[in-house]
Amino acid sequence: MIDLKINEVRHQDIGQMNMYLGYFANEENIEGDNPPIGIILSKEKDELLVEYATYGMNSQLFVQQYQFYLPNKDELREEIESVLRGDNEIII
Repeated sequence: MIDLKINEVRHQDIGQMNMYLGYFANEENIEGDNPPIGIILSKEKDELLVEYATYGMNSQLFVQQYQFYLPNKDELREEIESVLRGDNEIII
């Protein structure tokens, strides 16, 4: 499931997605299905809020900030190389 937010993600948004994941896992998944995945994409993301709001929650729930533009070829190459070196987490 994907939830696109036009503003900053709020703790209510994370709780809502977690509820959807629980419903889908219990009511819609059939035997042999993988657990559902929830992705929240937002214009703004407060790392501390996300950390606390997802504490102890399903590890299949992801919150990420989206960009309004695609990186150019050199920026993308630099980011991929940085991630492969383990310098930082993905920011794209």
